[in-house]
Amino acid sequence: MTRPDYPPAPRSDTVDVLAGRPVPDPFRPLEDPSSERTRAWSRAQAEIFATAASELPERDRLRDRVAALLATGTVGAPLWRGDRCFFRRRLPEQEHAVLVTVGPDGAERVLVDPVALDPDGTTTLDDWRPSLEGDLLAYRVSRGGTEESELYVMDLATGETVDGPVTRTRESPLAWLPGGQAIYLQRNLPPEQVPEDERQYHRRVYLHRLGTDPDTDVEVFGADQDKTAFFRVSVSHDGRHLVVSASEGTAPRNDLWIADLTAGPPEAPVLRPVQIGVDARTGAHPGRDGRLYLFTDLDAPRGRICVTDPAAADLGPGSWKTLVPEDPEAVLEDYAILDGPELGDAPVLLAAWTRHAVGELSRHDLRTGARTGTVPLGTDGSATALGSIGALVERPEGGCEAWFGWSDYRTPSAVRRYDARTGEVSVWATAPGAVDVPEVHVSVEEYASKDGTVVRMFVVSPTSAPDIPRPTVLYGYGGFAIPMTPGYSAGVLSWVESGGVYAIACLRGGSEEGEDWHRAGMREHKQRVFDDFHAAAEHLLARGWSAPGGLGISGGSNGGLLVGAALTQRPELYAAVVCSAPLLDMARYELSGLGRLWTDEYGTVEVPEELDWLLGYSPYHHVTEDVEYPAVLFTVFEGDTRVDPLHARKMCAALQTFGAGSRPVLLRAESDVGHAERSVTRAVELSADTLAFLARWTGLTGTSAACRYGGGDPPGA
Repeated sequence: MTRPDYPPAPRSDTVDVLAGRPVPDPFRPLEDPSSERTRAWSRAQAEIFATAASELPERDRLRDRVAALLATGTVGAPLWRGDRCFFRRRLPEQEHAVLVTVGPDGAERVLVDPVALDPDGTTTLDDWRPSLEGDLLAYRVSRGGTEESELYVMDLATGETVDGPVTRTRESPLAWLPGGQAIYLQRNLPPEQVPEDERQYHRRVYLHRLGTDPDTDVEVFGADQDKTAFFRVSVSHDGRHLVVSASEGTAPRNDLWIADLTAGPPEAPVLRPVQIGVDARTGAHPGRDGRLYLFTDLDAPRGRICVTDPAAADLGPGSWKTLVPEDPEAVLEDYAILDGPELGDAPVLLAAWTRHAVGELSRHDLRTGARTGTVPLGTDGSATALGSIGALVERPEGGCEAWFGWSDYRTPSAVRRYDARTGEVSVWATAPGAVDVPEVHVSVEEYASKDGTVVRMFVVSPTSAPDIPRPTVLYGYGGFAIPMTPGYSAGVLSWVESGGVYAIACLRGGSEEGEDWHRAGMREHKQRVFDDFHAAAEHLLARGWSAPGGLGISGGSNGGLLVGAALTQRPELYAAVVCSAPLLDMARYELSGLGRLWTDEYGTVEVPEELDWLLGYSPYHHVTEDVEYPAVLFTVFEGDTRVDPLHARKMCAALQTFGAGSRPVLLRAESDVGHAERSVTRAVELSADTLAFLARWTGLTGTSAACRYGGGDPPGA
């Protein structure tokens, strides 16, 4: 593979003046996907990529192995309504997971199959929730990767759709009232009521009564909130309490209210403040014992559980009593209340933690919060969250059991069951497909970042310690308080089975060490995330896991920004880069996709100081003429409504135009798919292309321990 003959990119002399500062944007025309110049350029890029992909020697082998390892299928933890459970499962031959219910007689029935709704596989099941009585099912689906959900309601006795579609329900909670005749929803305002460039914002909480026109739904909350606000709504199992949370975009704080629904009609709940104007995340759960449980990082960046009296005159933080205190090293992720009659006078609180990103469970006395034991789990894995449901699932009416998904780097996901009567953990369900999983070794290594901060990294390898330098992929994210926890990955296993090393760095900006760790890598501190990543690369080289010319990097979304900054800041350090669905033009990120939701994470160009932060690392603005950059593959998805593909188009054009050397810069664009979930076939093809590209430029040849570098020296070496 040699440097392709790139098509000339559409250019302009555009220079924006931001805070009195000129900011050139030479490839502004590529922001318009419908212009003929952009379309012609994109067609040429597609041809270049197709030619390059056909010449990748490891592609077919890696595709087949990823497909084989994904034949495990998947299974999710159950959600219970009486003796009926609901869960998602994907059999080995299925393209998408389906929603299944099992009754007390053990009879199983598929409720929602995305492929049955849309045989081309581009429809996804975004969320679902049975009514409190378990006789109705509300579910949201979206098409073409847009994540713009429509809500439907199914009668479980007949399988008939009894309501829907209710549109504009992206990210909506599904909070049923008792009786199943009404549900609280979050919906965007109708597009004609807001400016065209703000149609992804302006949400409200509504009460929707089944069988009525959604346009007549009563607005319950949100008119006085910021246009970027997201709302979370829940109703207690007994139907008495409504909890409403509001947060601006992805800010790490929220306001919180609770209402007693017996005090008035559900269309006009009297919301009482629990937390207003506090710089912390807090969630509330009315307990069956009459206490209000609060999960908060207020004065506890690693999390704690508090209680208060929901009938108290003041529900603010001053009334909270700590039940489970902050752990100095572990991060609290979730909890379950087990208070069924089977436990007599010894109810249990089960807490899920991550200690340096590895999951663990502890048992506590529900009344006092005192720790009474640790639950053995056997492997260094993590409990998998279930979307809006959480990591631990209990029966809503109480009981003695909790369920949780569990996975690690070596083991396909399974569901485990904890029994508080015995303290034992058993397997409730395993992945439905049996596959030959390769033997790999997982270690956690510590290294010092530029400022001396200790950062941890998972290293997955064919050997327990470095023996020879191997083709290596370094992956990271470092943002939005999203932790990198262990989990089964067909792509990682395929790479390591082929003789390579795959490393996952727990960078600042994530939540591996709590909210302080997150805030240490956001806003004016964002450069620390990139420094952590560079230091991870240098550690892999110094330890002998890899060697110059054999280190590739990969990241998507905020992780795409990470590797975009990495390739412009340290081009000599990396041989190859896979940059997926990335943010790259940080001077204009707020103007497309969901960018305005992220100003608390990155800053805004409207504030001069914050503009300086953004331009200090914005990858698009740091492409320098005549620099030899690594081989780069951008992957974008045309249905993506979170991060606009314009970022990758502009960055690709800049690197192709100004970069030197023979290493290629490629753009892989995929239609009818978006930022998140996709069919298995599409996931396999994407993984095959990205892994084969990294293999070509790091020297992975699939000959296990004998593999040596074929990618040549890194740029600038």
